[in-house]
Amino acid sequence: MAAPTLSSGPGLEYCRLYIGQQQSLNRILEQLIQFGYERVDQVADPGECALHGGILDMFPATFESPLRLEFDGTRLVSIRSFNPQTLETLDRHTMVVILPCEVRAVGRKIVGGILPGSAAEQPFESCLDLEEGDVVVHVDHGIGRYVGRTTITSVAGGRQDALMLEYADGDRLYVPMDQLHLVQKYVAFGHRAPALHKLGGVAWERAKTKAYVGAWAYATMLLELQAKRVALPGYAFAKDQEWQRAFEAAFPYRETPDQLTATAEVKQDMESPRPMDRVLLGDVGYGKTEVAIRAAFKAVMDHKQVAVLVPTTILAYQHHRTFTKRMQGFPIQVEMLTRFQSDADQRHILEALASGGCDIVIGTHRLLSGDVRFKDLGLLVVDEEQRFGVKDKEQLKQWRTQVDVLTLSATPIPRTLYLALVGARDMSLITTPPENRHPIDTHVVQEDDESLRRWILRELARKGQVFIVHNRIQDIHAVARRIGRLVPEARLGVVHGRMAEEELERVMLAFIDGALDVLVTTTIIESGIDIPNANTLIVRGAEAFGLADLYQLRGRVGRFDRKAYAYLVVLKDAVLTSEARKRLEAMSEHTALGSGFKIAMEDLKIRGAGNLLGIEQSGHISAVGFDFYCRLLREAVGRLRQENSLLLPQHHMSERLTHVS
Repeated sequence: MAAPTLSSGPGLEYCRLYIGQQQSLNRILEQLIQFGYERVDQVADPGECALHGGILDMFPATFESPLRLEFDGTRLVSIRSFNPQTLETLDRHTMVVILPCEVRAVGRKIVGGILPGSAAEQPFESCLDLEEGDVVVHVDHGIGRYVGRTTITSVAGGRQDALMLEYADGDRLYVPMDQLHLVQKYVAFGHRAPALHKLGGVAWERAKTKAYVGAWAYATMLLELQAKRVALPGYAFAKDQEWQRAFEAAFPYRETPDQLTATAEVKQDMESPRPMDRVLLGDVGYGKTEVAIRAAFKAVMDHKQVAVLVPTTILAYQHHRTFTKRMQGFPIQVEMLTRFQSDADQRHILEALASGGCDIVIGTHRLLSGDVRFKDLGLLVVDEEQRFGVKDKEQLKQWRTQVDVLTLSATPIPRTLYLALVGARDMSLITTPPENRHPIDTHVVQEDDESLRRWILRELARKGQVFIVHNRIQDIHAVARRIGRLVPEARLGVVHGRMAEEELERVMLAFIDGALDVLVTTTIIESGIDIPNANTLIVRGAEAFGLADLYQLRGRVGRFDRKAYAYLVVLKDAVLTSEARKRLEAMSEHTALGSGFKIAMEDLKIRGAGNLLGIEQSGHISAVGFDFYCRLLREAVGRLRQENSLLLPQHHMSERLTHVS
């Protein structure tokens, strides 16, 4: 009986499993044990596996949900992701790549399983899901179209399942299932379908070579920038002291393994003399804030100040409450700075920052104003960077050269995600959901008063609360009055970003304390708001929202031990663009816990690469597909690092360009 397909790279082995594969269940189980998996009765956490007759469950270290492999004798007939709590199917896969458990911890600093080495030999995607008609990229033959599966006779005379790929002029390529690692979905940016390559032609080799030259040049630039940052003098924080251990022990919940790992990685960066620039990527409600709080406490214990930059006044208010409560009992002064505070209050806080009387300040864009001066700033925490504008990001670039920076995000901006995918930016992942979290039941529906009343009353009947998002301040009170007429028994409140701070705080406190049943609000509540009793979300005019916004909004519910509902309401007269339809479809498809990374990838695909890498690299991506370009760029980054060289010799670059032109 054949063993699972194994491949090797520098310090890496992986197991590739695919539909139709002839395998021994016990052999796969043995391989998982060698990879560091623990055999249990029921899988619940990454790194676990369980065997039930002809069914093998496993929770791969690089997956967001466990997998169920079903066998008919020794033939693998089904691979699917499932919810470990409800056992419902989340996704079906053609092929999956299983990595050793230790790769997750070792490789986390650079993430897409993303390790240096030969791009063609190592897996980039952890799974391959193909439907007939999908455009694909074969590493050796270029862009084709998947048209189905068939059975072929192998060189040895045996029968073997294979993919059928169609190329230009109707030519067919048959790819045996044990060569699936050579095939990826074609992903690019724009609406035009790519031209299929001709088998045996030179167009693919030319496109591949040009893309690699472009990737090499871009990798050189990335590493030059990274080298400049590393060369800058930074502050090396001291090791943890006794108060740090006491502070962390006071955390009222049990940390997830990912939280502990991320915290250790952040501390390691802070104790290094080079400035930290780490992205902490974790789904909404997965505990990113606690990691940031521990980093802030560590900075203050070393007599440094901390700035926490947030996109909204409500989030600043909530973080201020959270930080203050967590640090109660320690001699740490936490303040909040927003443009809605009185001039006198703002002056007082600015003076405290300049004199060192304030240890931690939590604020909105106001923190980036020219009159803000710190006595000794050591750490900047940026919550949801994608919510800030171009000018704000330029200001943040300057801060990154001076202090340690920790960026928190559930759906990172495409550029951040891209740099992490290719290993050019440090990233920590929190993929383990907290206890008692459940997937959110998500529906895309047309506006309907009767349904609106039914959804609200159902939530009120179980003593819960409701968010209703309407992102137009000019008529938000009219919408609130309409809902009041539909559900007169509900206690309503309204919040938006132009309210006076005192009124905003009063309404939010009333909702948090349960004195209000329904909160009619703009997107001001989309980031970080944590109200466990609110478990129904209604988004009006959902077709006008960005994908990251919708995902963040949905994260406001589902934080309690009861089922949560999200209704993405399309207005009756709305005409959906293709992009809006894709966004809503993505929200309906990605409902599983930990879908933030997938949503970020979908957002990257929908938004395009124009301002991500520039026109030249965008052309290379279109020529070879995003996944393959990432392989090339990752390989270039890896080789440049291995050679300890930051610059490709100019004459060598010219030779390559001349050769492919």
